[in-house]
Amino acid sequence: MLVTPEIQAKFDQAQKIVFMTGAGVSTLSGIPDYRSKNGIYNGVTMQPEYLLSATAFAREPEKQYQFMKDNMYFPDAKPNVIHEKMAQLCQAGKAKIITQNVDDLHVKAQTPVERLIRFHGSLYDIYAPVDGFDGPRTDYREYLKSMYRASDHAKLRPNITFYEEMPFDVDKSAQWVADADLLVVVGTSFRVYPFAGLLQYANPNAQIMAVNLEHIDTPFAVEQVIGDAGEFFQELK
Repeated sequence: MLVTPEIQAKFDQAQKIVFMTGAGVSTLSGIPDYRSKNGIYNGVTMQPEYLLSATAFAREPEKQYQFMKDNMYFPDAKPNVIHEKMAQLCQAGKAKIITQNVDDLHVKAQTPVERLIRFHGSLYDIYAPVDGFDGPRTDYREYLKSMYRASDHAKLRPNITFYEEMPFDVDKSAQWVADADLLVVVGTSFRVYPFAGLLQYANPNAQIMAVNLEHIDTPFAVEQVIGDAGEFFQELK
């Protein structure tokens, strides 16, 4: 049993839970993570930090596009028990989610939009930089056929945070962390900054917990539950 009576009591008593989620919450839905032995970075000869960078988009966009198309798009994936249980807590007004994930499964699980921050954006929001960020959008299915817009051959990209770019809603995320009475880190190696640094804004009285297959290396005081997050959220009432 991963959810002890003490852990259940923390969830029951908390009024402002903030979940901080990573790729590990989506592996149960058939989406590989990044850094495990079966992750999408395994066997990649080029540095992933380059392949998914703003520089690569400028210099070698076709190579970057092919990598993303082959490894990162799972449009038929469905939310699992982790997404669903988190969404229920959000719908009840008890929780918010800050996610590194770009797969939109938190959205598919019907997490209220005002209670979700997609820190690294969404693979399914496609635009042409030549139009500016607020320009018209292209359906992701068209993008998966070609990275160039049919009407004018403009270069397209997903609205995700490439390496060398700033994530979305950083200040808002810091405020959510500061307001939380229970912070729960789930399914992330916690190596990517500034996401991993958000815990520095935690209230000293807040409780911080991590649910992960492996121990995460963090300078913050975190109660670590080592085990399968799917099992944990199945047990959580």
